[in-house]
Amino acid sequence: MRSIWDLYARWNIAHATRSFGTQIVQTYLGRATRLTHLKGGGRSVHVARLGGYYNLDHYRHAHAWVANTGGIYRYLITNGFPAKRVFHIGNFVEPAPPRPATTRTQIREAAGIPPDAYVLVSVGRLHPNKAFDNLLTAFAALPRRVDYRPLHLVIVGDGPLRGEIQDQARSLRIAADVHFVGWQSDPNPYYQMADIFICPSRIEPLGNVILEAWSHGLPVIATRSAGAEELIHDGVDGRLVPIDDPTTLAAAIRRFLETDTKTLEAFAEAGRMTLAENHGAESVLERYIEMYRLLSKDN
Repeated sequence: MRSIWDLYARWNIAHATRSFGTQIVQTYLGRATRLTHLKGGGRSVHVARLGGYYNLDHYRHAHAWVANTGGIYRYLITNGFPAKRVFHIGNFVEPAPPRPATTRTQIREAAGIPPDAYVLVSVGRLHPNKAFDNLLTAFAALPRRVDYRPLHLVIVGDGPLRGEIQDQARSLRIAADVHFVGWQSDPNPYYQMADIFICPSRIEPLGNVILEAWSHGLPVIATRSAGAEELIHDGVDGRLVPIDDPTTLAAAIRRFLETDTKTLEAFAEAGRMTLAENHGAESVLERYIEMYRLLSKDN
């Protein structure tokens, strides 16, 4: 699928669907959705999955839709999509295995971080929506040591703002304590090295990184993006702060850093429970299978 204008790919998808006698064709990314056009009333049902508040003109030709948040579900219904054919099914993240203390120490040493440091981790594309500029401003307002332990920030991800964000870290004189590790095909080691996870986004339809942090047993601080507000129960399984407010974000981080271990573990455990109850693999897959059954029956 070279582009949205790839007519051969569009033909090939339809041809493959007919050849295999496929009942359900589910598309995930926008390009795949726009290139999949199946005849109405045919044997196959086209299910388009949305993970954001996209231009709905590119999705109306599908026969059914999956929204991975309640907000996106309501967005579809409000804009005229038939409620009978719209489904709210969230993402799932498998619980991460326990992290041995020795492995955590080795990961930190490999990144040039002292074993006794407090480590904040954030994961995401270096894009304006993710607001890493606010995170750096908040981090610069924090003391360089807490309880005699050095404070470090690890940012996992890459994107168009990388140079600008790195320049900001230097201008704030925190570059020695901020680690830009780039895009990682396996971010798990960076979750494993963390003490606290931060999601500073301006726009976050869901916040899969929050689910991943919970799977690693991390306490989470996030801004009040649509996704974070839907996932986090403030004061129970995480902390929510206003968007674009580095001062309040810094204060929330400092409170977590100065909180006793037992309280932080309670936040982390509550996050694990929220993950298991609402975003466990078994429950999410059951909902997909039930949707496929309904759509196959209706067709």
